Amino acid sequence: MELTISRAAIDEISRAAALSPDAEICGLLLGEGASVIEVRPCDNVAANARESFEIDPAALIAAHRAARRGGPAPIGHYHSHPRGPATPSPRDAEAAEPGSYWLIAGAGEVRGWRARGDGGFDPVALSGHRNP
Repeated sequence: MELTISRAAIDEISRAAALSPDAEICGLLLGEGASVIEVRPCDNVAANARESFEIDPAALIAAHRAARRGGPAPIGHYHSHPRGPATPSPRDAEAAEPGSYWLIAGAGEVRGWRARGDGGFDPVALSGHRNP
């Protein structure tokens, strides 16, 4: 399984995570199928951004509205684990929408995942040859 995303987009996520060592960053992956066209940073509105993330609902609604008008659709999201590895946590598993892509930045790397229907994740290779 592979997710197509530009190297520049992965670097953008890495930089944002590095600049936020005390709170999780988050954003949307916009695209089609298994191709990310745009990464859109969003405010983390979680009650405890040090331990979890919640994408600003207004940003998510706006992305869905834009997709209905012909723009790229939300196909997943990204977030960081400032004090942990780039692997899904139990909290991530609880929030996973089956079929959605997750990019997690942690321990100096960004790794890709796809949520399964059973609360688990499958690893996803990131192909960096697409330029948005």
